[in-house]
Amino acid sequence: MASAEQGWSEVDAYLAGELVEEDAALVAARDRGRERGLPPIEVTATQGAFLALLAQVSGARRVLEIGTLAGYSTIWLARAVGGAGHVTTVEIDPRHAEVARENVDRAGVGPLVRIEVGRALDVVARLADRGAEPYDLVFVDADKANMPAYLELALRVTRPGSVIVGDNVVRRGAVVDPEDDDPDVVGVRGFLHALGSDPRLTATALQTVGAKGWDGFAIARVT
Repeated sequence: MASAEQGWSEVDAYLAGELVEEDAALVAARDRGRERGLPPIEVTATQGAFLALLAQVSGARRVLEIGTLAGYSTIWLARAVGGAGHVTTVEIDPRHAEVARENVDRAGVGPLVRIEVGRALDVVARLADRGAEPYDLVFVDADKANMPAYLELALRVTRPGSVIVGDNVVRRGAVVDPEDDDPDVVGVRGFLHALGSDPRLTATALQTVGAKGWDGFAIARVT
């Protein structure tokens, strides 16, 4: 397995080198997170580019990100929506939010990004209650135990045609292990079941391998 994972990382690096323009601001965002002690769990360069392409292909102008960390994926999404767009990103840890603000400002996308600090369940519920303008794309990348609840909230702040993306939905295969009752795994299972059974959604999921190991994305369109 170790040699396979090494190969995944090498291919990831090759693909990023051939296809992805990870500039100094993105590299600095990742490095700054490490320096400030944030966990190294942000999306990879290829995954960041994938999210940006999803936003562009879907014509997204308003993006909601649940889980900011150091703002690496936030930068990708803000660049994708462009000057006419906007990203609202939600982060529970004030320290992480401070690092993210530094990073998005350094990347030149600060005016496009609003960082909301607090529990995502509370923040997104407030957005829904006050009738926020619908979001075109929602990226769910926070604690996995609450993913089913995040999905319900996402449906309250989106519209037909909006895209919802969930990260880390394979969890090295644990999602199919009936003996695994880890709250994050249980949350992912509930999220996937809801995606597949809710008549308001059309969805699929893709397994991924790479620098972050074996995992995957779920992608849904609000119908």
